[in-house]
Amino acid sequence: MEIALRAALIDWLKADPALTSALNAVVEEAPTRTPLPWLAIAASASADWSAKDRMGREVRIALELHCRGDAPGTAASLTAAIEARIAALPPAQTGFRVVSTTFLRARAEQRAANTRAILIEYRFRLLAD
Repeated sequence: MEIALRAALIDWLKADPALTSALNAVVEEAPTRTPLPWLAIAASASADWSAKDRMGREVRIALELHCRGDAPGTAASLTAAIEARIAALPPAQTGFRVVSTTFLRARAEQRAANTRAILIEYRFRLLAD
């Protein structure tokens, strides 16, 4: 279910016209030659969250937004749009149902050459159909 959730989440984010107009890429891995800004899955991990009658997983996914800017508020509106889109992920997915979506933490860091990286981590609880 972890791999299926990763794919569904990327597809869901790519389907948002506002995000796709603001980002040069929404991908599962960090792109090698894509100009900033872009969004990628940085990491994921899953654990058992099964019920008596259904298989389940708790999946943690960390997304990383890479952009340019000196100001601490750089990409604040873009980050808010990403968070709103993730919160609106439909529960019914192919092969599983998203029972809950929980924001866990975020971290922003200034990097070399006037770039920023914003890490956004979520927990998804899933049950198989």
